Amino acid sequence: MKIWNRRLGERINKITEDYFPAFRWRNFRLFFGGQLLTMSGTFMTQQLTIPWLVYDLTKSAWLLGVAGFVQFLPTLLLIPFSGILSDRWSRRDLLMLVQILGISVSLTLTILTFTNWITFPILLVLSVLNGLLKGLDMPVRHTIVTETVDDRADWSNAIALNSVMLSSSLVLGPAIGGILIATLGVKYCILYDTLSYIPAIFTLLAMRLQVRSIQALTSIRDTLQKLQEGFEYVSQFQPIKAILLMLALQGFVGMAHIALMPVFAAKILNGDATTMAHLSTSAPIGSLFACLYLSVRRGIVGLERLIVVAQVLIGMSLISFSLSRQVELSIIILVFTGCFTILQVTSSNMIIQTLVAEDKRGRVMSFYALAMVGTMPFGNLFAGTLADHFGAANALIICGSLIILGALWFSAQLPEVSRWIEQ
Repeated sequence: MKIWNRRLGERINKITEDYFPAFRWRNFRLFFGGQLLTMSGTFMTQQLTIPWLVYDLTKSAWLLGVAGFVQFLPTLLLIPFSGILSDRWSRRDLLMLVQILGISVSLTLTILTFTNWITFPILLVLSVLNGLLKGLDMPVRHTIVTETVDDRADWSNAIALNSVMLSSSLVLGPAIGGILIATLGVKYCILYDTLSYIPAIFTLLAMRLQVRSIQALTSIRDTLQKLQEGFEYVSQFQPIKAILLMLALQGFVGMAHIALMPVFAAKILNGDATTMAHLSTSAPIGSLFACLYLSVRRGIVGLERLIVVAQVLIGMSLISFSLSRQVELSIIILVFTGCFTILQVTSSNMIIQTLVAEDKRGRVMSFYALAMVGTMPFGNLFAGTLADHFGAANALIICGSLIILGALWFSAQLPEVSRWIEQ
């Protein structure tokens, strides 16, 4: 028995070293485990609980778009400055600050829902606070990943596994949320979110990261100068600029199905909160498959072509979802949508983090987060407005068509992007 256990352990270690080398590092294991739990609660609240509460209180697709706009607008304003902070301050301390503020906001929402004092205006205020935290969180979360592994050769694997963690959280959060809604009620979803911050705080405290040489900011003028340097670097580096433009298009129209999910769940598919939970879980399942593929893939050569293919398929999936009138078929389509979306987003992340200069990593990743998430408030408002005037199904057809047109433009940029990757 001991020999069998030893061989099994050796085989697991061999698989880990060959396919998931980032797990060799203690800091990465702590980061992965702690953030998996807290992000499941965060995604449960953002993707399921708050949108359902908003639609349940207002019965308006347009106000649903407004709520999404209000939630992500602060993210748009704060992300660039968060990138500067992550280049000039301890990223672990910044992430710790986000967790402490996040548990405070979530606890407030928990109390209000349990006492039945929750209203639409209160949800808007809490959405603004969540948007501020997301703006501080995203660039730091992406840049700290490379600090948790000590070998640069494991960076691409760590980045892909970080996407696995986020996708797993997207699956776990709505899945648990659907069970809690069906058995105990929506308010217990928010309670779960509050409790999920606790392991994240303790795992961050347990991490022992190498001390980086950090140049302190001396004034507001210095801060704006660093922001300008990052913008000039991105605008002059053609491969990164082209990828960021595609991410911006994806954030603007490629995530419209998420903003309109309550409308499809309740009105088009004639379902309830449980139906929405099933739909919300479908895309992350596909995302998980995509992340597992990218995590065992070596190098970034060829990822630029994968971005084009994935983006075309995203557009086709959105159009197909808009035409579906069966819950089961919609779920299957969303699985593929999630897979293609993560193939595009994570491939873009891997290319950018490999090409970018280390002293500008935080600022460039802030523009990455800005392109991907900062455009979402305008996309939510755009999708809500289209749905209000032309119907939710026609709104997704328009958004899917724009995604495909963007992929055709990016295909013309491939020779330049491929040349930099090969170098």
